[in-house]
Amino acid sequence: MYIYCCGLNTLLCAFNDYFSFIFLSFLQAKKAAAKRGKTAQRGSSNVFSMFEQSQIQEFKEAFGCIDQNRDGVINKADLKETYAQLGKLNVSDEELESMLTEGKGPINFTVFLTLFGEKLNGTDPEETILAAFKLFDPNASGVVNKDEFRRLLMNQADKFTAEEVDQAFAVAPIDVTGNIDYKSLCYIITHGDEKEES
Repeated sequence: MYIYCCGLNTLLCAFNDYFSFIFLSFLQAKKAAAKRGKTAQRGSSNVFSMFEQSQIQEFKEAFGCIDQNRDGVINKADLKETYAQLGKLNVSDEELESMLTEGKGPINFTVFLTLFGEKLNGTDPEETILAAFKLFDPNASGVVNKDEFRRLLMNQADKFTAEEVDQAFAVAPIDVTGNIDYKSLCYIITHGDEKEES
């Protein structure tokens, strides 16, 4: 359920929001798992145990922004209004229905959180993240420049702090010329870092 507008600048911001959210959540989940002394469990029966309290609060804020009529359930009218506020007025009913079917029933906050929990636990297709990175790789080289990517992360949409960028780059595969192998990074985001798990 990604609600993004058209246009290159908006697409860049949307990618940054998505990447920022996924990557920071990944880092926070790894940190929380390290504190507990074990890796985060997939398919937990209690979706709230998958996230830190600060993450849950962020999800509540996002849910509140989408739940336009404040009835506690995201429906087609809520999505249509959210898109309209973002400037996209030509969203088809089929697109909206497709988003709603991801919840396999009414999308209340628990279902909303579960959907994101599933995505953060590796069920979000690696191809989706790769496609976002390819926007920054017009030559299809498989790498993005670390300095340029740092600039984008710190200056677009949900701006990373220097410390957050440093945390992100600590697990990113960076070659000697300062390029990030984003295919490997996507694998780390979706499957975890094999070095940490062994």
